[in-house]
Amino acid sequence: MEIVFNAEFVTALSLLGAGIAMIAGIGPGIGQGFAAGKAVEAVGRQPEAIGKITTTMLVGQAMAETTGLYALIIAFVLIGQ
Repeated sequence: MEIVFNAEFVTALSLLGAGIAMIAGIGPGIGQGFAAGKAVEAVGRQPEAIGKITTTMLVGQAMAETTGLYALIIAFVLIGQ
């Protein structure tokens, strides 16, 4: 028995995979919001450390954003199939 996939089936699965890949965008959003909230709390406790806190928060958020960007790239690759 031979299984044959037509072009429409492959396109549909590619689009479904792209949608599932974009679910990964939820995690960075939650993580960045949590980090920003904790940074605001830290500045509230130690206003003199605002520079260090802001720098550390931005580096952490940049690292968290890479997950969302990788998911977006995968989605574009799947749509381009």
